[in-house]
Amino acid sequence: MKKPSKRYTLHQGDALSILRNLPSASVDAVITDPPYCSGSQTMAGRKRPTGAKYIGTDTKRQLPDFEGDFRDQRGFLAWASQWMTECHRVTKPGGLLLSFIDWRMLPTITDAVQVAGWVWQGIVVWDKTAGCRPQRGRFRAQSEYVVWASRGPLHTSVHPVVLPGVFQESPRPKDKLHQVGKPLRLMESLVEIVPPGGTVLDPFMGSATTGVASLRSGKQFIGAELSPGYYDLASTRLAAEE
Repeated sequence: MKKPSKRYTLHQGDALSILRNLPSASVDAVITDPPYCSGSQTMAGRKRPTGAKYIGTDTKRQLPDFEGDFRDQRGFLAWASQWMTECHRVTKPGGLLLSFIDWRMLPTITDAVQVAGWVWQGIVVWDKTAGCRPQRGRFRAQSEYVVWASRGPLHTSVHPVVLPGVFQESPRPKDKLHQVGKPLRLMESLVEIVPPGGTVLDPFMGSATTGVASLRSGKQFIGAELSPGYYDLASTRLAAEE
């Protein structure tokens, strides 16, 4: 299923299959939040519904589960290497990849970035602030990460923007439209790395927060989502931005 618009195009289905049908060197950046597959240290735990892995029992608002969050480290490396290779092909020379991840899968996804041919440029920190739930005898799980890379050398003269390496933004459960959705203000900050008028691709768009941030900053957006419910939500949400 494909839904076109003058400012965005949405696809419903498997990310890898959709990516293989996109034209080469057609987007300026891939900004995405793939399934982390990190909700448990055991295969039995990984196979649990995502709501059971990522949503606290005290959370009153329940959101639909999402698919694809079951791989171990080796499976995740093979899978991420495949879709990142296709993202590399569809990104213009000098274009960017930004992918969210947590500490458990951080080493694995940095391997996948390099296997897929990207030039690994660094790690951006999302500081979720002290509002995160504390755990006795441990450091607060206060940060997630954005691994970023480029297709070949960076073209800094094209868009000489300077952005911070740490973004402080509290998660707001009441604003979430996806179980692991990122704050809109965070995504609005990250898409500033893309040149004005550029095209942003998100092969795991969820509720399309990256798409909303892209459109509001004057960029084009291409999104893909496997879960039909979230695809419908993304479609409705982006239609409201036109």
